[in-house]
Amino acid sequence: MAIPLDRCHLSEGSSRQELLDRARQKFLRAEELRKAIQNDEFLLHFQPQIELKTGLVSGVEALVRWNHPLEGMLPPSEFICLAEETGVIVELGEAVLKKACHQAKKWSMNGRARVPVSVNMSPKQFQNAGVVDHVKTALRESGLDPSLLEIEITESSVMRDIGSAVGVMKELTDMGVTFAIDDFGTGYSCLNMLKKLPFSRLKIDRSFITNTPDGEQDCAIVTAILDLARSFKLQVVAEGVETIEQAQFLRLAGCEHGQGYFYSRPVCVLTIDALLGNQY
Repeated sequence: MAIPLDRCHLSEGSSRQELLDRARQKFLRAEELRKAIQNDEFLLHFQPQIELKTGLVSGVEALVRWNHPLEGMLPPSEFICLAEETGVIVELGEAVLKKACHQAKKWSMNGRARVPVSVNMSPKQFQNAGVVDHVKTALRESGLDPSLLEIEITESSVMRDIGSAVGVMKELTDMGVTFAIDDFGTGYSCLNMLKKLPFSRLKIDRSFITNTPDGEQDCAIVTAILDLARSFKLQVVAEGVETIEQAQFLRLAGCEHGQGYFYSRPVCVLTIDALLGNQY
């Protein structure tokens, strides 16, 4: 049946208006993000990483939250994609890096054992020309020992230009900073990358942990990744550990570290202080 012309116009007009409204909302949200960085509305929560043999906290991963003045505490899912899309992620990532380094320095000054902090770095942030200077500035301003900073990057962050990635990573590892490859197995999983780039740790993506120890294929994948990591002399962190059965399987399989809700959700600084205080 033919659609009347006026109805077609209405439909098209409505669609265009919706697109315009979405674009406007995205623009306004991006402006909010920029102002939020200036107003220091972002804070960090930390998720412990556990040494599986001992059950002790071996490090923490810094995870950003937006303390929005009207909407309350917003998780990364509410703003990270937009920050990536608009380029705000570079400025936000720099702010997160500085906060994480300052907090790690505070922990090291409290007489506790060394507590390395892991900071995620987005592809745009890692590929930014000023990334080395950003890291140097964060370390200098905080006074943090570079060996207590681990930068987590994904495979996609380095595959576009491995040559440039090698240069950036070498300059930072020469200072003592370490690197972990995040979400391993979900991207290119290029063995040549592992051979060329100075990674210290590999993080197994949670999607491979979910069905262990009952899922035969996932167990085989995890075991293969652990064998691969050992051949490259890389330590391994298993992400998304949620049950005691998963933790036991990983420990027996030779995985060094675990991270996930079984141990702790991302928590505020005070909770991490309490965990570390009970440990040391």
